[in-house]
Amino acid sequence: MKLPVSLLCAAAAAALSFSVQAQAVKPDLAKGAALFGGACVACHAADGNSSTPANPKLAQQHPEYLIKQLQEYKSGKRNNAIMTGFASGLSDDDMRNIAFWLASQKATPGAASDKDLVNLGERIYRGGIPDRQIAACAGCHSPNGAGIPSQYPRLSGQHAEYTETQLKHFRDGTRANNAQMTGVAAKMNDREIKAVSDYIAGLR
Repeated sequence: MKLPVSLLCAAAAAALSFSVQAQAVKPDLAKGAALFGGACVACHAADGNSSTPANPKLAQQHPEYLIKQLQEYKSGKRNNAIMTGFASGLSDDDMRNIAFWLASQKATPGAASDKDLVNLGERIYRGGIPDRQIAACAGCHSPNGAGIPSQYPRLSGQHAEYTETQLKHFRDGTRANNAQMTGVAAKMNDREIKAVSDYIAGLR
């Protein structure tokens, strides 16, 4: 039996309304702080500014990016045994609450440490490597590393060791959840990756 067009339209409108309302629900920052404090603080520090170079700083990161990463850890699209274990126990609301709480925390600045490579890192970040068709990092992540909300993550002040590791993982296929980054990293050598990672650490 076919439903009248008016009923179909009404059902579609109701579904759309529900979807809009769901997106408009405000995250619960208190719950996000509690969840983070219970599971994430050991690796990422109480305010999301990890002091361990192998673990990323998460404070002030775009919440949409954080949610995407947690979802992909949970689904297995991004591979990390520790993070998959944590993410598998989180609901979508939990992820949203944690992500928005982290976004509300102020990121601490970092610093470049390798003076011999900083100029090379700056050239790659700001201008890419045109003869090898490597795009400038600033084009997506902005000149100061602030990124573009919901599209490209904030990079400024990130630990050089973490960034270097992720670029190498993109290059060798260990991390395969972003085709664009895989394409960029595939064309870079170790020295170039180290240089741009160190330069990113000093961005502010």
